[in-house]
Amino acid sequence: MKIVVCIKQVPDTKGGVAFNPDGTLNRGAMLAIMNPDDKAGLEAALRLKDQYGAHVTVLTMGLPKAADVLREALAMGADDAVLVTDRVLGGADTWATSTTIAGALRNIDYDLIITGRQAIDGDTAQVGPQIAEHLKLPVISYTQSIEVQGDELLVKRQFEDRYHMIRVKMPCLLTALAELNDPRYMSPKGIWDAVDAEITTWGRKNLKDVEDENLGLAGSPTKIAKASDKVRKGAGTVLKDLDPDGAAEAICNKLLEKHII
Repeated sequence: MKIVVCIKQVPDTKGGVAFNPDGTLNRGAMLAIMNPDDKAGLEAALRLKDQYGAHVTVLTMGLPKAADVLREALAMGADDAVLVTDRVLGGADTWATSTTIAGALRNIDYDLIITGRQAIDGDTAQVGPQIAEHLKLPVISYTQSIEVQGDELLVKRQFEDRYHMIRVKMPCLLTALAELNDPRYMSPKGIWDAVDAEITTWGRKNLKDVEDENLGLAGSPTKIAKASDKVRKGAGTVLKDLDPDGAAEAICNKLLEKHII
């Protein structure tokens, strides 16, 4: 069984964010971590490796420093790592990103692709399903559990206040929730080996069946109109000296005013 896990290096938002003049994130100026949903997807792949002897490849697109999260993944137990990096890929939105990653994945043999549900720097939840669309693969999003049954998977999928049980034939793509599992720590031996591990690096020339017009900032149909750090909320309205009925009426009037009810 061959599994590819797509991971992303994202800003550690606890340390604040920085922006370029064009409104895109200045990733080189921020502390970075592995995206939490992606880490859960990686742990799911590693558990399948523990159970079935699967081969796990991790792939990321980003700046050269994104190799750090690949080495973290190798230290956790992944077998191979691929970094897709090129100046022409910079500033990509979800469409250009998924196009790029799909172009890279066409170089790799896989039975299963796992991505995170969404990245904490964009929260779009679009890239995983878009990759599946580019590669013409069935996709199951919001994965809560995975069971292998021959050449099929039985997947528990979160759905509002309940869940779906879906059977899907491989190859396919799953998007993982951070709640899927508790990712393991890097092992001391894994850290030692990951330091000197070889990371395959690909650029534009390695992307298959991809047009230049669909790459990078120029190939991104989504444009950023405005970007900012966390917006501070006001103190709100404090209602004083009201009896319960008066307070309830005041709250209802405010909700009506805002068209919430």
